[in-house]
Amino acid sequence: MIGYLAVIGAAFVVSLGSMPLLRTLSFRIGAVAHPDARRVHASPTALLGGAGIVAGVLVGFAVAWLSGEFTATFRTIAPPLGVVLATVTIYAVGQLDDLREVSAPAKTAGSVLAGSVLAISGITILFFRIPFVGLVALSPDLATLITVLWVVGMAQAVNLIDGLDGLAAGVVAIGAGAVLLFAEYLDNRDAIIGDDNIGALIAACVLGACLGYLPWNFHPAKIFMGDAGALTLGLLMAAATIAIGGNTDAEVRGQTFFFFAPLFLPLVILGVPIVDTAWALLRRAKGRAGLTIADKGHLHHRLMRLGHGHRRTVLILWAWTGLLSALVLIPVYTGEGTSFVPLGVAALGLILYTLFGPGMLSKRDGRDGEIAPPGERAPAVEPRSPVG
Repeated sequence: MIGYLAVIGAAFVVSLGSMPLLRTLSFRIGAVAHPDARRVHASPTALLGGAGIVAGVLVGFAVAWLSGEFTATFRTIAPPLGVVLATVTIYAVGQLDDLREVSAPAKTAGSVLAGSVLAISGITILFFRIPFVGLVALSPDLATLITVLWVVGMAQAVNLIDGLDGLAAGVVAIGAGAVLLFAEYLDNRDAIIGDDNIGALIAACVLGACLGYLPWNFHPAKIFMGDAGALTLGLLMAAATIAIGGNTDAEVRGQTFFFFAPLFLPLVILGVPIVDTAWALLRRAKGRAGLTIADKGHLHHRLMRLGHGHRRTVLILWAWTGLLSALVLIPVYTGEGTSFVPLGVAALGLILYTLFGPGMLSKRDGRDGEIAPPGERAPAVEPRSPVG
């Protein structure tokens, strides 16, 4: 893990250190998000935070390459180069949208292009492991299609949940940490994935970059990641899960078998943004609303309507992500199903707090009947479009 700690540290330092410069540059060139009826923040906020996240990820890759700790990973240049090119591609699309506003079809096309770059470089979902069924190999054309769809879906999922200060970066950081630990377990256990697998390295870079960004983005945010950061983080998490779960046909049994599936792993660890996205699609289909029409039905909006403040809503969704990550990691590491018992108790406690916490806090503070804590504005609607 020494190599991964160096990568995390480098990505953290670059991301954290770049934010003051990017904040100054944002105001100088007019890359600023102004308050309006659709936003939570109360003052103009810099919008170039995504550039710092991307810089942290790229420096993390450079440190890994130069350190000599990841010789196997860089033995074949195609996967690392593919990740870098795909990252730059989707970042450019998102940054252009932040500055000039790009149409939803154009942004989707950019995500498709980035996913195609990953597929061409060899980061492709080649195999599905369906619990209790077995291994399913995909044909090359179908593998490319599913890979691109997975990238587009993950990018949109992270982008849609990026509605409150610190929410998306925190959820992705927790998810990236869980993916890194999961990959290390698979690497150490009978070499289920080899040292050349790039998934853990991607997760380490994402973890460090998000941790460096969070001090500047936690409420009240001083800088936003914008579409540039959200789309990029979605792509990188898609790439990490594809590399870990979809590129090998190694036999996996026992506890690990159930979790070693390229779709199941991120569905659990990144359950918060994925469930939020799925619910948004169903909600709009039921109401016959266009996918680009904003509404106030996202998870964070619902929590704020329950009476949770801005920070508490973010912390609750972070807690859910941590709990879901533990649901994957603890049984795999311990091999014991009894670990689900304390997780179930923790989940029950979190549900009760989510539903009844605002009322108990109101009574404690003598604010019976108050819906939201003083000073909290009404929740904002989602960004401009499903990929914005």
